Amino acid sequence: MTQSPLSFSRLSRDDKPIAIAALFIIVILIAGTVYTLSRFGSAPLLSPGYLIQQLQIGSFLGIVAAGMMLVILISQIDLSVPWTLAAGAMMATAVGGPWALPVALLVGILVGLVNGFGVAVLRIPSMIFTLGVNAVMRGLMVAQTGGFAPQTKATELMRFLAAERTFGIPHAIFVWIAISIAIAILLKKTAFGRAIYAIGNKEAAAYLSGVPTKRVLFIAFILCSTLSSFAGLLLAGYSTKAYQGMGDAYVLPAIAAVVIGGTNILGGRGRYLGTVVGVILIVLLNSVLSIMEMPEAGRQIIYGSVIIAMLLVYGRGDKVTS
Repeated sequence: MTQSPLSFSRLSRDDKPIAIAALFIIVILIAGTVYTLSRFGSAPLLSPGYLIQQLQIGSFLGIVAAGMMLVILISQIDLSVPWTLAAGAMMATAVGGPWALPVALLVGILVGLVNGFGVAVLRIPSMIFTLGVNAVMRGLMVAQTGGFAPQTKATELMRFLAAERTFGIPHAIFVWIAISIAIAILLKKTAFGRAIYAIGNKEAAAYLSGVPTKRVLFIAFILCSTLSSFAGLLLAGYSTKAYQGMGDAYVLPAIAAVVIGGTNILGGRGRYLGTVVGVILIVLLNSVLSIMEMPEAGRQIIYGSVIIAMLLVYGRGDKVTS
């Protein structure tokens, strides 16, 4: 009996998790469609309008996950994402006008520099250091607003980038596509991308082979924080305002999207396409659970079970050693 050219066993180690995640997406869409047909007599999950809306919502998570993937590939983690995202949005709306975007990016760069210094220079474990930075950012934003909700609103540019449409497609999706192309090229075609994978496999070996490991660590954390802050600016444009805690719902889904997409949580292996597929899976899963009016406890159980199941399938592989 001959194998089909499209046989699962013929897929590479990096392609298998992407195929599994894509299969889960199909299962989610089928299950949601069957449910909505039986209850409402319609199948909105398969309509172009619904799918475009989910991609728009997913674009914010996708931008955060793009940055998270960079630090995970170097065997690190960034837990300062929630309040970096919120700080970028809150400072951008507070400044307003033409300075909103530069200020949001500057917030991300500064946070990334602090994280990079703590991890690359002080050699403090990234999980501990970035968690501390997240707490500091929270304190700074609470002090900046006096403990109250920000009274400022999104600028026209923020609303244009996040909420307005061209040919029926939200601009946020175009922004996500542009960032995705840039990250994919960065990882696949540049010396920096090769250094990212080398450090993730073995930092000491990468250093001995001439890779400027500290510089790469700094850049990875700066990119992660800057993308998080930029995502906050977009989310404020989508919501028409910034608010405290707006980034809390993004850190764990971002990590999950990266890992579900096949990036080794220990670093050194992963494809950016997998992260994109992971983001889409998570967004659709949350949407279907909302349509089913699943209680929050049930959502968390199902959400966690899907992540654990996919990690059991392919998430225990060794890092590339060559």
